[in-house]
Amino acid sequence: MVLRIGLVAGEASGDLLGAALIEQLRERVPDCEFVGVAGPRMRAAGCRTLANAEQLAVMGLFEVLGHLPGLWRLRRRLVRYFKAQPLDVFIGIDAPDFNLSLEKQLKRAGIATLHWVSPSVWAWRRYRLRRIRRSVDKMLTLLPFESELYREHGVSAEYVGHPLADAIIYNPPVHTAREQLGLGAHTRCVALLPGSRRGEVERLLPVFLHSAAHCRQHLPEVRWLVPVAMPSLRPLCESILQQKAFRDLPVELVNDSAQTVMAAAEAVLLASGTATLECLLVGRPMVVAYRMNVLSYALVRHMLQVPYVSLPNNLLGRHQVPEYLQEQA
Repeated sequence: MVLRIGLVAGEASGDLLGAALIEQLRERVPDCEFVGVAGPRMRAAGCRTLANAEQLAVMGLFEVLGHLPGLWRLRRRLVRYFKAQPLDVFIGIDAPDFNLSLEKQLKRAGIATLHWVSPSVWAWRRYRLRRIRRSVDKMLTLLPFESELYREHGVSAEYVGHPLADAIIYNPPVHTAREQLGLGAHTRCVALLPGSRRGEVERLLPVFLHSAAHCRQHLPEVRWLVPVAMPSLRPLCESILQQKAFRDLPVELVNDSAQTVMAAAEAVLLASGTATLECLLVGRPMVVAYRMNVLSYALVRHMLQVPYVSLPNNLLGRHQVPEYLQEQA
């Protein structure tokens, strides 16, 4: 009997996790079928796609407003499909604002629901714990202290770790990554990772490129590498690079994985998010910068319950990684 598993992932990091999950489950249960919202890696791993993961890659509390009608239509379509084609289990991968509502409706329909990658309830919007308890049968967490917090609030949770911890070789040789990217062994390069969402790239890539232009005055030999998180983002990145201020910068858009690009670099400038954890595992020096809508930031700032925005600093409990936010970025 075929095991039917529904998956919904948002943005590049969820796509990466989803692909790893599919590969691991297929090793253990060869006769299974995956269907849902997927990115290119999940599709390559064998997930049948009902919609593209990029549709969920929307940032900000106010920026999402214009996308709400489309997101609501997609959620209704998924609920109808999964009820008509019953699943053995549904696994929402990150994208909590979309997935938790979907999971709640599927759970009411008698479908087992799991959510992988806990929302940062320990950092802000802790009131979501009540909603999570009603929506999921089990929360699968990446960080050990998250599962403890959930159990304290009556949510079944299990710490499963991060698959990247097993997949990434800590502090890999620079020359290997550079060879993979076709770079010379002695090429000086810095990685720029402005995020995997269109809004993040629109807001952060110009900021990062201005920083690169400033650094070029002192380090003219450095090359700047920008991994393209999703194929659809490449035209946007190219259009930004064509702006007059950036045309002469030695910037290369790279289709290879962000991990390879970070491993090839001497340092990394990146947006706050899952990529900071990847960079920590790769073992490269990093600087975190982030900008969002002014109104969104004003709300988020008052909701934050942790002193830092980056995962490495929160895990370490100290200000180890430089963070530059809003007008400081």
